[in-house]
Amino acid sequence: MIKSKTLSRFKNIKHAFFNRLGGKSTGIFRSLNCGTGSSDNNEIVLKNLEMVRKKIESKSKKIVLLNQIHSNKFHYINKNSKLKHNKFEGDALITDKRNIPIAVLTADCAPILMYDKNNKMIAAIHAGWKGAYKDVVKNTVDFMIKKGCTANNITAVIGPCISLKNYEVKTAFIKKFIKKDKKTKIFFKKIKNKNYFNLNAYVAYQLKSLNINKIEVINKDTFNIKNNFFSARRSKSHNENDYGRNISVIMIN
Repeated sequence: MIKSKTLSRFKNIKHAFFNRLGGKSTGIFRSLNCGTGSSDNNEIVLKNLEMVRKKIESKSKKIVLLNQIHSNKFHYINKNSKLKHNKFEGDALITDKRNIPIAVLTADCAPILMYDKNNKMIAAIHAGWKGAYKDVVKNTVDFMIKKGCTANNITAVIGPCISLKNYEVKTAFIKKFIKKDKKTKIFFKKIKNKNYFNLNAYVAYQLKSLNINKIEVINKDTFNIKNNFFSARRSKSHNENDYGRNISVIMIN
């Protein structure tokens, strides 16, 4: 479990970026697999989620999650939101309600936790390359500002994700990004005739372009097994048929 130094300064919120340690799953999902969409035993996954809920000292009955689809869609949770049978589909959650833990699941993609200190609003974003490219970050921030937040008051923390040296991409991938924004060329690097992508730097660039300057990047590579995170790319390189998901959660006390 990793805490952001920046977010930890705010005593009225709880948050954490969890790795794979401390749960009940076994085999390739060992041990804190929070992926309800994985092929792990669902009862065990729910027990893992309950452990996370207790770790952040939430009084809520459960953590609010999404059916993540690598999109630019977000959901705003207010007093009218029906959480009991929620089936939110998208890649970001926003709320200003107390005691509602919101979270995203990742396994190489970048999790982003945000907090507006004045407007008391939080957000959790799942930013893989597709979601980031499709502007899930921009859409989430734009909505927060529409609701009274200001870029100057928003703190954004980019959690553990795959590092540049382990994120090999094809030439067509690079062309796609540069066609949309020529400035993104700096987020690609050629090493020994192979191309690599710097995901967390790209996400930080997007946040800065939205005038968010309070940004913390937790540079922990999910691909590196020593860091104890689930990694989709590492699992595929080992020919495993599935992989666990790391959870990143935030809540207003």
